[in-house]
Amino acid sequence: MGKGKNKQSEDRATKTRTSNGHKSKQHHVRKGRQEEGANRNTADAKFPVKLAMWDFDHCDPKRCSGKKLERLGYIRNMRVGQKFQGIVVSPNGKGVVCPDDREIVESFGAAVVECSWARLDEIPFNKIGGKHERLLPYLVAANTVNYGRAWKLNCVEALAACFAIVGHVDWAEELLKNFSWGLTFLKINKELIEVYQQCTDSESVEKAQADWLEKLEEESKQRKEQSATEDVWMMGNVNRQNESEEEAEEEDEAEDESDVEYDNLENIIPKKQERYDKLGNLITENEEMEESEEETESDEEVQYDKLGNIIKPNTILSGEALESLHV
Repeated sequence: MGKGKNKQSEDRATKTRTSNGHKSKQHHVRKGRQEEGANRNTADAKFPVKLAMWDFDHCDPKRCSGKKLERLGYIRNMRVGQKFQGIVVSPNGKGVVCPDDREIVESFGAAVVECSWARLDEIPFNKIGGKHERLLPYLVAANTVNYGRAWKLNCVEALAACFAIVGHVDWAEELLKNFSWGLTFLKINKELIEVYQQCTDSESVEKAQADWLEKLEEESKQRKEQSATEDVWMMGNVNRQNESEEEAEEEDEAEDESDVEYDNLENIIPKKQERYDKLGNLITENEEMEESEEETESDEEVQYDKLGNIIKPNTILSGEALESLHV
């Protein structure tokens, strides 16, 4: 009897391994479920409120933030037909999340609808949700799929936005820190979230949102008008331009002063007028001296001796030379 029991346990051990000695696929699946269960228990124990979602499998499982939160044990999946008592962040909401929702969030938690923005018409909103369905006010996404796009938040961003607006930024950080880009969401929306936190009910949040959008529109209009008149980047530093213009004027004045010449009595010596030849070339001082020498030489009478050599004016002639000249 004992041997039979030992044999059965040995058979069970061998069945969990494949022919190459590795653990079977079912073993790894069970192992993963056990790890997820352990993570879920840990997350439930450390996260202060309930989180839930209705997952319609529209997203890539590798990129889906809701599925990751589920794997980590933060959030539980709801079936179609189930309702949630807390705040439900949903495209089907009537009002926006506001600081007055804090008590509901702290008591019953928050839920989201995990679906694609492009397939909202496929969602049976009448069979999901709850009494407190809410929209989110204007915020900018930081996730890798819709980074920089307004309103296009994913699951974890929607939950984080809900918690941050009601005053629990610490809860938002707890969820977002599980994503490499997560805390960036709070950074790029920090100023706007602080504006919403100063509000009370949905109407005041909607008014703050309208004022913010009007401000963005006015800034965009000013940028367009400015770019239409002149390119700011091509202008450079305006102050530096004024300095360079003043420096240029001072240099011109200095050059003008340096061109003026004075004699010993501090009288201005008039500048020599520039002269040009027939081809428009400037005549230098050396060329002027050569021309003057040629003119003086042409004015003097040229004398030759018997051999045809030119006799210079200052040359002292001998008697024979004088006779040759008379001849």
